[in-house]
Amino acid sequence: MGIFDGLPVPPDKAYLREELSRIDESWAAARFDSLPHVVHILTSKDREAEAQVLKEQSDVVEDVVDEVVQSYHSGFNKAIQNYSQILRLFSESAESIASLKVDLAEAKKRLGTRNKQLHQLWYRSVTLRHIISLLDQIEGIAKVPARIEKLIAEKQFYAAVQLHAHSSLMLEREGLQMVGALQDVRSELTKLRGVVFYKILEDLHAHLYNKGEYSSVASSMYERDDELPTTIAVFTMSNSQSLSRRTRLMKGDNHSFADGSYKPSSIDGGSSFDGHDEDLDITDEATSDGHTASMRTNGGDGNMKDIKIGSRQIPSWLSNSTPDEFIETIKKSDAPLHVKYLQTMVECLCMLGKVAAAGAIICQRLRPTIHDIITSKIKSHSELVNSSRSSINQSAQTRGLHFVKGQLESYKLPKQKRQNGTLLAVSPVSPVMAPTGKAQAAAKELLDSILDTVIRIFENHVVVGELLEFKTSQNVDLNTPGSLTTDLNWNLDSEASQVIGGYSIGFSLTVLQSECQQLICEILRATPEAASADASVQTARLASKAPSKGKKDGSEDGLTFAFRFTDATISIPNQGVDLIRQGWSRKGPNVLQEGYGSAAVLPELGIYLAASVYRPVLQFTDKLASMLPKNYSQFGNDGLLAFVENFVKDHFLPTMFVDYRKGVQQAISSPAAFRPRAHTVAPYTPSIEKGRPVLQGLLAIDFLAKEVLGWAQAMPKFAGDLVKFVQTFLERTYERCRTSYMEAVLEKQSYMLIGRHDIEKLMRFDPASTYLPNSLGQSSMVNNASGAESIEIELELSEILLNLRPIKQENLIRDDNKLILLASLSDSLEYVADSIERLGQITSRSSNQVADKAKTLAAFADDYRKLAIDCLKVLHVEMKLETIFHMQEMTNREYLEDQDAEEPDDFVIALTAQITRRDEEIAPFVAAVKQNYIFGGICSIAANASIKALADMKSINLFGVQQICRNSIALEQALAAIPSIDSEAVQQRLDHVRTYYELLNMPFEALLAFITEHENLFTPAEYANLLKVNVLGREIPPDAQDRVSYILSH
Repeated sequence: MGIFDGLPVPPDKAYLREELSRIDESWAAARFDSLPHVVHILTSKDREAEAQVLKEQSDVVEDVVDEVVQSYHSGFNKAIQNYSQILRLFSESAESIASLKVDLAEAKKRLGTRNKQLHQLWYRSVTLRHIISLLDQIEGIAKVPARIEKLIAEKQFYAAVQLHAHSSLMLEREGLQMVGALQDVRSELTKLRGVVFYKILEDLHAHLYNKGEYSSVASSMYERDDELPTTIAVFTMSNSQSLSRRTRLMKGDNHSFADGSYKPSSIDGGSSFDGHDEDLDITDEATSDGHTASMRTNGGDGNMKDIKIGSRQIPSWLSNSTPDEFIETIKKSDAPLHVKYLQTMVECLCMLGKVAAAGAIICQRLRPTIHDIITSKIKSHSELVNSSRSSINQSAQTRGLHFVKGQLESYKLPKQKRQNGTLLAVSPVSPVMAPTGKAQAAAKELLDSILDTVIRIFENHVVVGELLEFKTSQNVDLNTPGSLTTDLNWNLDSEASQVIGGYSIGFSLTVLQSECQQLICEILRATPEAASADASVQTARLASKAPSKGKKDGSEDGLTFAFRFTDATISIPNQGVDLIRQGWSRKGPNVLQEGYGSAAVLPELGIYLAASVYRPVLQFTDKLASMLPKNYSQFGNDGLLAFVENFVKDHFLPTMFVDYRKGVQQAISSPAAFRPRAHTVAPYTPSIEKGRPVLQGLLAIDFLAKEVLGWAQAMPKFAGDLVKFVQTFLERTYERCRTSYMEAVLEKQSYMLIGRHDIEKLMRFDPASTYLPNSLGQSSMVNNASGAESIEIELELSEILLNLRPIKQENLIRDDNKLILLASLSDSLEYVADSIERLGQITSRSSNQVADKAKTLAAFADDYRKLAIDCLKVLHVEMKLETIFHMQEMTNREYLEDQDAEEPDDFVIALTAQITRRDEEIAPFVAAVKQNYIFGGICSIAANASIKALADMKSINLFGVQQICRNSIALEQALAAIPSIDSEAVQQRLDHVRTYYELLNMPFEALLAFITEHENLFTPAEYANLLKVNVLGREIPPDAQDRVSYILSH
């Protein structure tokens, strides 16, 4: 950019700019040196041309200068004019000031002569202004009562207390004390103090029990039922110290409760206000709606709507209040809405100096209010049940309470209980009172609901109690206005308790638990006197113990509450006494004797509901412990839970043990307890629901064991005692079963044989033992032996039994009823053993305390199963002995028949008839595999007996052989008729017998040829017996035995 670019050259003379740009900038230098230009012109060849160029440039510059002058000429003129006017104004001002100085000097001279009169006039004006100010204050104070009443009507209690406190201080100022016109105002303020106090206390009382406008129940009624949000309410004071950590339960409750009205009579404890700042504004602007919160409530229907307040916004109940330190604290607090409101109400009581009176009234009304709430809760449940009675579906499980007395007759027993007789006559409780009965579920649900309501009420008491104790710990005079200090001391002694009217967290906790205890006593039908005696005995017992070294908090060894069933005696100040005398409480201690009406909801009441009470109380105690401040932590482990545990230990368990002991005795001593079902024609079914023929006594014992272990699952802490009790009556039942078993087998040969070591060992490895149930004491009975080994074991066992011949009839079990009893007892014992084993596994999973007890239950199951196996073994051996008893008749006759056999022998007919009859009688009581085990040994023992009988025969003819074959065919038909027995195996065994006897019809040479081809079909002794017997018409050479021996040896 050139130095001439900024010159104001008009557009029509743009050529001047171009010409000007051609001029060398050196002409515009500050220290222009002309010598080079002169030398240039003089040395130039054409001097005139160079001079002409300079002249032309000079003309261009002049033209540009003309344009600049024309452009700035008007501005120069205006500036000159402005400067001229400024100069003129300064000159005029100097003249005016000079004249003013002269006037001021003259005024000063004149005023100096009347100085005293002016001072008097100024003093008088000051006095008048003071009087006017007092009159304004009087006028403002005169309007205060009406404004306070308006704030009370709008529930702006904190603003009303602020206005009352400041107005009271104003009335105490000098100059207003002697104003007679203010006496009425002073009297009105005194009355309004009581009115405000009662209104605040009424609202605080409503919010303490979740019946207020800002209660946690109202604020959460629109939340989902399955959501349980938790918050931690921390009231941050000026020192930013949190008071406690509590779990907030925000579950909604849609039931409302009747509330008593307070009597707004004047209660003035003579407290005066002092110490408040006097700069509070009591003008109309102080009560105007200067702060509007974002929360709106619908006061018409009492429902909370759009309850959302920003973390830095003022709640609606403080919208008309004058900002101060407390309001700033509330704005900065993150506590829930209902906690902020409770804090505001406590602060109002502190400002009014009515904390002692409020504490006394809260203490006095705590018990009757809780009683009313519980009664109303039960009543609402009862109405709900009655309204939904017609729509209850017994097969569906609903969340509501669907248990009323009118439905007891509709209770249906499981199929197996209906088919197997009236087992409930054995149980000491009715179906609805059983561990899974309707009464238990109803009591648990009702108690859960009530204790949840009590927890939410106690949460509010913890908030209020902590605030009062916090202020007390700071040495604040809560009954006269005072300033806060920072001296913290959490030891709330008796004097401090009197400062707040005897109210404390510990007191409210004790009363709440006492009321819950009375409700539980009503549900359990326990007399209050007995409950109190139990608590006293326990307290004395615990007090006699040595202190525990494991205590960390130094508490008094966990002494439990000895609840009283009358109102606790409270040491309260005179204010509280006056309140009680004025009739604040609308109900006296006798209200506790009215009961709660739980019978209208629960189908039955009684001591057996202790099982459904235990778990809700345990959860209730855990929630209390999580809510209590640290200095009250020792209260959480005592009280209601200790009472319930002592009640269960001292009353419920002994009563239950006695009742169930009677039930067990009745079950096992009844004549029908071990009597098999008569006239049973239905086939056996393994399902108890479809009619498995379990003995009545054992079915009842199984029912009782399941019921007692059901109580154990409901009360895990006492599961060990209950399991031991189950073991006790299982042992008694086992002895009774053992006795019944011994009555059937006593002095019988089959029972004595199974006790022999050699026979017991052979029976264990017998292939048929695979059909027996397995017990814990022995491994699985899977036979791993080869076919030859199995046959060898079977032959050895048969040999032992056959060597017992002759079998006497008196050594056999001839009574078929005993055999049926053994079969039924075996199946019933196996059923109970399986049930006990399952119960032991469930018990070990549900409670770690009784994990080791499950092995004992399994051991009992093993004992029951072993006895069931013994019953089957007796039946198995008995049928073999019965077969031997009949088949031994073969050795007592000669088979020299004179005609063809048409019928089997009489002993075979008797044996087959007996097999058929016993099969029909036993089949309904045992499974098919057990039936196979009982009758499966008949075939082998009969075959072996038939073959060995030939050794005792002297003579036989062709018809005799046919008779023996006819006997085997009859026996085969009888055994094949049993469905569980393998007919092919039976046919194979008895064909072996027929083949053996048909060898008697062969000539000797043909017999030798058969032996040569079938050396191993029979034993050498059996082949030798074929030669020893005399067969009519058959010739045997003298060396027959040697020739047969030679063939078998080679």
